[in-house]
Amino acid sequence: MRYPCPGCAANLEFDPKVGQLKCPYCGTEVSVPRENTARALRENALDDYLTPDASQLARLADNAVEVACESCGAVTEFTPPEVAGSCPFCAAKIVAQPIAANPLIAPEAVLPFAIPKKDAQAAIKKWLGTRWFAPSALKNMARQDGIAGVYLPHWTYDSQTVSRYSGERGEHYWETERYSETDQNGRIVWKERQVQKTRWYPTSGTVERFFDDVLVPASRAVSPKRVESLTPWDLNALVPYEPAYLAGFRAQRYQVDLGTGFESAKQIMSGVIHSDVVRAIGGDEQRVHSVRTAYSDETFKHILLPIWIAAYRFEGKVFQVLINARTGEVQGERPYSFWKIAGVVLLVIAAIALYYWWQNGQQKPAL
Repeated sequence: MRYPCPGCAANLEFDPKVGQLKCPYCGTEVSVPRENTARALRENALDDYLTPDASQLARLADNAVEVACESCGAVTEFTPPEVAGSCPFCAAKIVAQPIAANPLIAPEAVLPFAIPKKDAQAAIKKWLGTRWFAPSALKNMARQDGIAGVYLPHWTYDSQTVSRYSGERGEHYWETERYSETDQNGRIVWKERQVQKTRWYPTSGTVERFFDDVLVPASRAVSPKRVESLTPWDLNALVPYEPAYLAGFRAQRYQVDLGTGFESAKQIMSGVIHSDVVRAIGGDEQRVHSVRTAYSDETFKHILLPIWIAAYRFEGKVFQVLINARTGEVQGERPYSFWKIAGVVLLVIAAIALYYWWQNGQQKPAL
């Protein structure tokens, strides 16, 4: 969908600083259309969408196009006049022509960008400036290349859980133990000490917990650990998805399907459930033998979370720097310069050698 400027007819873009559509040429600001924004966020029944039919799929926008990167396989969607350019995830040049975007399980909600591109560029330059062992060429590339604003796909899951467990509760007690020692005169003497021991009792029971908005990244173009490092996300600020939020930005198409994402959510839930079981067993120590969990009332949302991303190719490898476009948190990776590290090592060796030379000179006897 195109949003023409009422002042000069150019295309409006979503401006993170003002939270509205803004003309990049004449500065005219227009509120985001409220077709969906006025309604409450909805949870969708998981079972109904595991094999969605055509009525449950939609495009991100009526005029949305998508392009696949031949290098890393990521598929990004955008609306004209935005162009493909290079892949935001691996910096490879996009050679494929954009095509009409295929329908997908449409986003239910979005966290709009809140940090402008200029601020994100400054944050990345500052981050690179503190990487002492980063090659100078990488810092030069950071000054020349732009960064891309991308909405990363995520799933959130809700579920009621009932878990039956079996295990053992350990309770500590103390016993007096006699032991022998050889004293300084070579004699054997007997002493006593208190020794902690544990009695174990079999136990079983049930724990229940409702999980709300378990967050699972649906992108494989960025490592899950790197995305996790951008948390926390202010999910309480989610708003119903409107195509206008995509104006001037790209959105990655999800690579982790709904069912696979729920299995990942179960792994996250299992860690919390295990902690609940340990607390339920009680005692001084716990042994958990088995936990069987039943899930019910499973629901989900497809949401888009905003990042600024800079991808660099250096000596055949790809490095990414990410910014949480809500909080400004910067996380990334960069190569190490062998020559810079070697230079520091040589300086340290030279400083140590100089120190010992000076010390030896100070210790020479006067004639």
